[in-house]
Amino acid sequence: MIEFNQVSKVFAGKEAVRNLTLHIEKGSFTVLIGTSGSGKSTTLKMINRLVEHDSGEIRFAGEAIERMDARALRRRIGYAIQSIGLFPHWNVAKNIATVPALLGWPKAKINQRVEELLALLNLDTQLASRFPHQLSGGQQQRVGVARALAADPELLLMDEPFGALDPVNRQALQQEMLRIQKLSGRTVVLVTHDIDEALTLADQLVLMDGGEIVQQGRPVELLTQPANAFARDFFGRSELGVRLLALGRAGSAARRGEWLEGEPIAATLTLREALSQFIARRTDKLPVIDQQQQPLGVLHFSDLLRQRETN
Repeated sequence: MIEFNQVSKVFAGKEAVRNLTLHIEKGSFTVLIGTSGSGKSTTLKMINRLVEHDSGEIRFAGEAIERMDARALRRRIGYAIQSIGLFPHWNVAKNIATVPALLGWPKAKINQRVEELLALLNLDTQLASRFPHQLSGGQQQRVGVARALAADPELLLMDEPFGALDPVNRQALQQEMLRIQKLSGRTVVLVTHDIDEALTLADQLVLMDGGEIVQQGRPVELLTQPANAFARDFFGRSELGVRLLALGRAGSAARRGEWLEGEPIAATLTLREALSQFIARRTDKLPVIDQQQQPLGVLHFSDLLRQRETN
């Protein structure tokens, strides 16, 4: 879907990105992570030409982006950012419909798409007539994501999209993005500085420093096989075990065919979250239910030790 080949970008005589080579597969959820100034946001913005690269080549769906019309390119790419950028004097429906309207979609098709996206992002249809200032921060961010998805883009770029949200809304929207990405098979590239968010969302993780890629691969590979001391220190040597637990799910580790009484936990809970439940409830076994609220099995405290092998 996206190829960077020896790409560099210079700002005021300083290289922000240096000889970057990166291939992003179609249908993947790729997360760019690193310290401030590592080049991750610049890398993201070069994909849709909000920032033009100085050397090397970037290809989108097999075509060099410098040979594409910038506006036509951007209409094939959804873009969601932390500040959201909703138009304050437009209601929710009109904000979501921004790109389809620019593309000349029929009104009936636009209305149908707005309804689909409100449902997809668990937003009440009554919100369609409200204005941004009448929404909570979490609702505004969901509308921003809906707008980015409105024209059914081939690629979705997200730059620190959940950074301004409180922990509860942030976690909820992360799960929504995972669900949407799995349902649609859409390619997503997200920038974050939050390690836990990156581990939750990524199937491909790209660690950057000083405008270069330090290491890339599956999250479990970066945690258990760090390429160097920077990668090892970035993810935290003392927190390795807990972060590995964040990669596993209760449903995958639960023992099928077993059941016990008590308040169940959801199969989608990470093993890290399950660990908190074990401690809070002072137990070594937890019942697990599936998405249909049906009994799935029992998670044993000892099963947390198996997660490294299952990831």
